[in-house]
Amino acid sequence: MAKPVGSKRPSPRPSSRSGKAPAARKGPARPAARPAALQRPRPAQDPWAEENAAAAAAAPATASRPASPRRPAAGTAPRGASPRARNTGPWAPVARPKAGPRPAKPAAAKPAAARPAKASASGLKVRAKAPAGERLQKIMAAAGIASRRACEAIILEGRVQVNGVTVTELGTRADPRRDTITLDFQPLAKEDPAYILMNKPKGYMTTVKDDEGRPTVMALLHGVEARVYPVGRLDFNSEGMLLFTNDGALAQRLMAPEFHVAKVYMVKVHRMPEAATLDEFRSGFRLDGRMLKPCGIELAEKGENPWLMVTLIEGKNQQIRRMFAAVGHPVSKLRRVQFGPLADPALKPGEWRFCNPQEIAALKAL
Repeated sequence: MAKPVGSKRPSPRPSSRSGKAPAARKGPARPAARPAALQRPRPAQDPWAEENAAAAAAAPATASRPASPRRPAAGTAPRGASPRARNTGPWAPVARPKAGPRPAKPAAAKPAAARPAKASASGLKVRAKAPAGERLQKIMAAAGIASRRACEAIILEGRVQVNGVTVTELGTRADPRRDTITLDFQPLAKEDPAYILMNKPKGYMTTVKDDEGRPTVMALLHGVEARVYPVGRLDFNSEGMLLFTNDGALAQRLMAPEFHVAKVYMVKVHRMPEAATLDEFRSGFRLDGRMLKPCGIELAEKGENPWLMVTLIEGKNQQIRRMFAAVGHPVSKLRRVQFGPLADPALKPGEWRFCNPQEIAALKAL
């Protein structure tokens, strides 16, 4: 009789006649049954329930219960346990308390004052008061000695004394009403402000004293008792309007670049520059790697070597001469015709005069 297709072959059974078991089929042998002591506990069964209950009854209520050496660590279930058993019973993970809101960080302490604090009689720290008086270079500039920067150089040279003691440190303060201030041991007296306009000629240095012995513009001020000094500079071969004063505060403001005091020059150059070159000057010209501020340029007189009227709001060292030399049009003559609100076409080279009240008011209004 034919066997049906796909039918399973029945497993061999021991023969009742011979009493011998058939030969085992090939393949890995089945493992022997585990002893009862090593069998895995059921998920709902706690094998250490009785032991834990006895330990809990013996321990005090407030003391923490030590972990049993036979009990596995919390959250570690035996191998093969179901997911439900892992989250219940003795293997349940220990619940950690939720972290509360973090405490606010304390506000950053403000930096201490620059001035040192000193301890008072009560033990509390008291901020030291600023020294009374004004800076020495400011007092000297107000007295008409020189500008503040020039006065600083005089102090560093050791030519100034306060109450008979020579001062060489910048920032020293003094009170002209109580302290005796001397320059080269000559009393320092505050003078009335003076304002002088000069038409500087060629061949004079715009400084109070020249180390090389060249003539300075101070030699042209005959009969002036006030100790005035020039504001700004005009180079040795230039001429034009130059202001002298002993008002240190005004001189400092007129020379500061942020005030943009306009200065007008008549410049004679070699050949007429191209329009593109003049436009470059008007929009801002790069000189020696530095961008200059825009300047005004107009044609004042035509010719083979024309005259140009140039207006500057900054005063770099020989700026106009260097600008035109950089584009191939060297300057042959340069004359400043206006300094801020000050201008006087009738003033001849080498002549000077005192400024009128209207001009002084216009200077202080800048």
